[in-house]
Amino acid sequence: MSQKDKKQKPRFAIALEYDGEQAPVVTARGHQETADEIISIAQQEKIPIYQDRELSALLEQLDLGDHIPRSLYVVVAEVLSFAYRLSGKHKDFMDKL
Repeated sequence: MSQKDKKQKPRFAIALEYDGEQAPVVTARGHQETADEIISIAQQEKIPIYQDRELSALLEQLDLGDHIPRSLYVVVAEVLSFAYRLSGKHKDFMDKL
């Protein structure tokens, strides 16, 4: 990535945890190097990564430990479904419902 691209696209990453019972909670968030570290850990742990600039902008407003607001339930549910399907856990998750 060129210097120009880096200036145009600030890096931001957020990690959510979902226990299947309560709304997902923010477990990590950060810009630049912290974002790179969050992404690196996700890759090492084989956690699917989903990119959505608009959703990131909304989630960026949350603090660590915050549950996602009701207004984001549907879109985050779609992201979780994407992640479960990529990880092969979709069937296990659906069996719990």
